[in-house]
Amino acid sequence: MAGIRIAISGVGNCASSLIQGLEYYKKISHSDNLVPGLMHNSLGGYLISDIKPVAAFDIDMRKVGTDLSKAIFSEPNCTKKFSDVPDLGVEVMKGQVLDGVAPHMTDYFRVDEKQKPVDVAAILKRTKADILINYLPVGSEEAVKYYASQALEAGCAFINCIPVFIASNKQWADKFRKARLPIIGDDIKSLVGATIVHRALTQMIVERGAKIDSTYQLNIGGNTDFRNMTDQARLKSKKISKTESVASQIPYDAYVYAGPNGCIDCLNDNKICHLKIDFKLFGDVPAYIDLKLSVEDSPNSAGVVVDAIRVAKIALDRKLGGPIIPASAYFMKHPPEQIHDAVAREKLEEFIKGTVQ
Repeated sequence: MAGIRIAISGVGNCASSLIQGLEYYKKISHSDNLVPGLMHNSLGGYLISDIKPVAAFDIDMRKVGTDLSKAIFSEPNCTKKFSDVPDLGVEVMKGQVLDGVAPHMTDYFRVDEKQKPVDVAAILKRTKADILINYLPVGSEEAVKYYASQALEAGCAFINCIPVFIASNKQWADKFRKARLPIIGDDIKSLVGATIVHRALTQMIVERGAKIDSTYQLNIGGNTDFRNMTDQARLKSKKISKTESVASQIPYDAYVYAGPNGCIDCLNDNKICHLKIDFKLFGDVPAYIDLKLSVEDSPNSAGVVVDAIRVAKIALDRKLGGPIIPASAYFMKHPPEQIHDAVAREKLEEFIKGTVQ
């Protein structure tokens, strides 16, 4: 089978974990048993070793002009290193800044105004990229729309890992549908992250017949993403994405809050979630779940993105356009259609086998 040629916008912690993972799992075969961190060893006939980076875009002068293998370990990235990465022969190129750098982050990112942005669509075409993966900072509304438009112009599938609503926006979805290009989005749901744990617990409580009164999810971390989200103006879509993802699992009115709650630098890429669910049992007797989850944020998301990449390639192979609903529902917090996770997984497996589109 032909390989999967990927491009990346935003060479931050999430991109670092993804690229490290491509090296870490490159020897995994179709026949290997359960491999920690992977939902599928082989997906639609594609292995992780079939995924090849061919282009990358960033705005930080510490990354632009360097090989992707080095850029992923450059500051301000702070995720754990779990694999060496050989030289990839992929130079990180200057992308458009637009609103990708929040006002309070201008001293955090280092942007050289003398470095001119490249023509992203032209690069995607020249490198024959199949898929563009969006890892820009939360709140980068205009920048994400720019990269989505470049994917359309270049004929690439698009995976939107952040809560700027593209796949779940009808106008954008129609653009990808008309171009017969697949899109998976929006806002990646990690392997075992705060949102998927919160959803699983609320589903269980509802299905067992208890009644949820209220629930909240508080998140702190120390990476670039959490620092970026200390500006409340960057948080609107993130809060909507996380809150709707949880609230969609409760078939009645209940108070739901989910969102980031501050940056603690020493945590680096460690994300800590405090989650509480108050509910009533038989006879309206009260009970609650109080939970703490601690994860390395970026590797947690990369375990999902490697599957999203392969699903997007399958969709390309089948010449499908628009949002891939089963994949978006299973992999993302804010898909075009919210589906219970067990049902979404079943539909995704059917999609992979080719029994549903």
